[in-house]
Amino acid sequence: MYARDEGTQTQRLLIPKRTAGAMSMTAGEPPDDAFSLAAAALTEASDDLCSPLRAAVSMPGAVISTLGSPMGSQTVCASTTLGARIDEVQIDLGEGPSWQALRTRRPVAASDLQLDGGTEWPGAWAALRELDVGALYAFPLYVGTVSIGSIALYSMAARELSGTDIAGLSKLAVIVSGTLLRRALGRLEVSDDEAADEPYSRRQVHQATGMIAARNRIDVDDALVLLRGHAYAAGLPVREIAAEVIARRLDLTL
Repeated sequence: MYARDEGTQTQRLLIPKRTAGAMSMTAGEPPDDAFSLAAAALTEASDDLCSPLRAAVSMPGAVISTLGSPMGSQTVCASTTLGARIDEVQIDLGEGPSWQALRTRRPVAASDLQLDGGTEWPGAWAALRELDVGALYAFPLYVGTVSIGSIALYSMAARELSGTDIAGLSKLAVIVSGTLLRRALGRLEVSDDEAADEPYSRRQVHQATGMIAARNRIDVDDALVLLRGHAYAAGLPVREIAAEVIARRLDLTL
């Protein structure tokens, strides 16, 4: 099913919510197409979850992130530095195709971001255009009622994915969802110091948010808004502003 924003030319592909039957690639059969090969790679014990997704549809880049509660917002993997920046923009702003996909539980397709980004995430659209991103496709990650995050595939040029591609990637998203949930449960026994060594850790953001909340006697949601707002005004990533707060070089007292 396609949805077109009124007054724009960009189509967004919205497909029905996935069902349990759509989760599995046929077990026991040799992989005979790109999606089967990707499914096989994703089920292996590998830290690189992005490469199989990118290869499945010959997309230049992929990024996977956890978003919001209960896992927190953090990049899991990114195939390029641009991918990491695309994810950071969305996490910092709290909006974008990845957030929309998770909220609606449906894929979001922006086949030509330079033409239009719609009205759902104007701030993220402007930022993505500045990064010269041409197309971005986001797929929700969740298990049952547990929200996990999103997969984003991107291209520097406008790019249309077929309905078959969207359906295949949605099935792969089910595998990634299960993998990330298992990893999260496994990390319950990992120390904070070990978790901080992860390349895309946002531990500093959480720490700075707590400091701002305590200093201003506000809740953490309001503190995060204050932190994000300052980063937006300064034109810097939230993580950089958080580091300044923690080092006490920046005082965000109201």
